[in-house]
Amino acid sequence: MKIALAQLTSGIDPARNAAVLVDAVEQAARGGAAMLFTPEMSGLVDQDRARSAGVLRSEADDVVLAAVRDAAKRNGIWVHLGSLAVRAEDGRLANRAFVIDDTGAIRARYDKLHLFDVDLPTGERWRESASYAPGQGAVVVETPAGKLGPSICYDLRFPDLYRALSDAGATVLAVPAAFTRPTGAAHWHVLLRARAIEAAAYVVAAAQTGDHEDGRATYGHSLVVDPWGEIVLDMGEAAGVGFAEIDPARVTDVRARIPVLTHRREIPVVQRDADAR
Repeated sequence: MKIALAQLTSGIDPARNAAVLVDAVEQAARGGAAMLFTPEMSGLVDQDRARSAGVLRSEADDVVLAAVRDAAKRNGIWVHLGSLAVRAEDGRLANRAFVIDDTGAIRARYDKLHLFDVDLPTGERWRESASYAPGQGAVVVETPAGKLGPSICYDLRFPDLYRALSDAGATVLAVPAAFTRPTGAAHWHVLLRARAIEAAAYVVAAAQTGDHEDGRATYGHSLVVDPWGEIVLDMGEAAGVGFAEIDPARVTDVRARIPVLTHRREIPVVQRDADAR
């Protein structure tokens, strides 16, 4: 099964970002991919809240979502739209992933569960919760690539999510991201390989890359990792579309060799420090 990943340097204009995404859909289809994966915040990367507030829309009015749905239909390809910033029903923002089929229909939505609120040693300060509401649960959806478990960026640091997804049947874990350069260089490869090994599943991680219009810089290195933890594709730092082959039989083989899913147990805490005498 051939899949494609779009590694992007998304900017502050949703219409321009939509045009880049449509081109990526067309490249993926021409390359023979059954499904395209795109990064977190594919439609808008802008840390200026006042400026971005003027262009953020609901799903029904989002120009990027509409353009990608139309491109998926015209090109007969599935798309995992890594995430868009959309206005939710209660007026707050959601960092939302979409699984779009080859007719342009939305098969699944996933809102990012874990929000990125950190102070980095470099002086960078991020407060995603100041603008976004967290999601309420995990999602698994059948796709041409297999049973897909979506997640988004900072979710990567919380292995319980991937345990829940693989317990629910996921064989492919999507991790679209906009990792910073410091955290990417330190943790991106090792965490993605760990999630693949723990779940004995493919990990597909399409990433933002390079220097963005709003002043931030992202790490790139979109990856595909197989269930044994081997890197199938590393796109480096250049923006573009990359291709990889994934094999459902590889998941079956690895899970048979080391049946970690069937060996999982609930682990109670039987003693705490205060209980010791």
